[in-house]
This record gives sequence, C-alpha cells and structure tokens, in this order.
Amino acid sequence: MKKIIFILLMLMPIVATTKPKVNVRWCTFNIRYNNPDDVKVGFGWEDRKQRVAQYILDNDIDIVGMQEVLNDQLTYLQSSLKEYSYIGVGRTDGNTEGEYSCIFYKKDKYEVLDQGNFWLSETPDKVGSIGWDAAIERIASWGKFRDKKTGKIFMAVNTHFDHVGVEARKQSALLIIKKIREIVGTRPAVVTGDFNITDQNEAYKTMVTNKFVLKDAFKISPSHGGVRYTCNGFGRTPVAKREKIDFIFVTPKINVIRTVTPLDVANHIISDHNPHWADLEF
Repeated sequence: MKKIIFILLMLMPIVATTKPKVNVRWCTFNIRYNNPDDVKVGFGWEDRKQRVAQYILDNDIDIVGMQEVLNDQLTYLQSSLKEYSYIGVGRTDGNTEGEYSCIFYKKDKYEVLDQGNFWLSETPDKVGSIGWDAAIERIASWGKFRDKKTGKIFMAVNTHFDHVGVEARKQSALLIIKKIREIVGTRPAVVTGDFNITDQNEAYKTMVTNKFVLKDAFKISPSHGGVRYTCNGFGRTPVAKREKIDFIFVTPKINVIRTVTPLDVANHIISDHNPHWADLEF
C-alpha cells in the first residue's frame, strides 16, 4: 500500500503541470467578390454562395479568415453561418463600403477580448489609406481571442495584400509582424490571407525570415491533403500554371497537425481560390 501511495505522489506533480491544449481548425478563404461579370461565365455569387457557406459547415471550420467579402455577401454569410460571429469592416470607409477581410469564428468556443482593423499603409490608423506603391487601399482585421475551454489567449489576423505594389507587400508584412508584437507579444498568433504572392516572393520571405518569425503552416505540416495550389481561376487556369498565393502563417509555438486544400471540381466550383485550412494545436 505504501508503495502505491508513493507512486501516486510521484505522479501528482506531472498531472498538475499538464496544460490543456487548444485545437483549432483554421481556414483562409478568398470567396471572390460579388462580380456581375462572373454571372456571364456561370460563376456568379448567387450560384456559389450556398456552396461557400456549406463548405465551412461541412468541414467544421472553427475560425476562417475570408477575403473579397462585400457587404451583401457578409449579410448572407451571417444568416447562413448561425454558429458563428464575425469581426471586420469594409476597407473603403471602415464601415460597410468596400471589401472586408473579415474573420468568422465559432461564438460558443471563443470570446473576443479585443478587436480592430488597420490599413496597410504608412498611416495604418487612417481609414481608406493607400500605402507605398499599392494600387488600392488594403486592410488587415484582427481579433484577440480567449478559448473558453482552456482560457488561453491568442490572436487572429486576416488580410489581402496588394496585387501591384512590391514595396507595399513587403512593408505590409513588416507592419503585421509589428502589430502582433504590440497586441499579444509572444502569445500564439495566426495570420491568414490572400497575399498575391508565391513563396518565392520577397514579401513571403520577409514573413518567414524576420527576427519575429512566422512559419508557413503548409511548409511545416507533417501531412497535407488535396492540391498544392490555391488560385484556380474558376477552374479555367491550366493546372500547371496554378499557384499557391493563400497562406496560413503561425507563430513558432503553434503545432501544425495537418493542412488541406481541396481539389476544385468542375460544376461544383466554390470560388476562383481554393479554401486552405490547417488543424492547429497550442
């Protein structure tokens, strides 16, 4: 009996110091803005919207950073994703005008402690500001979350980099890193987005080689399912020319279990970008 008690006492400190993990299925998804010209080629929002919402539900996504979301699309997603709340604003006026880079999250699992938006420019607090050599205004929306089950605090950032400005993309990467350090320090943080670059671009390298390093979940994942590109052009771009320009970046203490980028299937196209998600643990 004494031997059993001794063994139990030895095990108690181990049990006491074991910290519960947060497991999150995290997605980045450019849903394609509601462009009337898409109707002419059979990929209008009205034809796709149910598939967009259903993909998130069917795959039990916990948090999803979306890009190119216009206000009418946001309204539909709110009504269809009843388990979720969102944060984010339109990039043109800081309210409802222009594309959102919004973040939808399961409201029963996560509490928003703080949230905000900043523009990818030299004046990030100025609504609608255009930075460096960018062609148009660009925004990043962020949330500081608490996992309700474990109490752990973490950060989500979602963005859409400029499609023209080389310097703008590099400086945007540095700005996002700066904001993470200011808001949550060394706590876990995840950055999602359509970055309009491949992994060979200088802005990508800025993200993954900075002193405050972010890691590409796809690159460090031990397992990946599906295709290795995200930009499919509504299935019309030749497969050999399709590129991965949507990323999930994580801070070093986050463990990536697997990543998935589903195959785009003819007659069932969701968007001109494939959603890309990762199972994360921290």
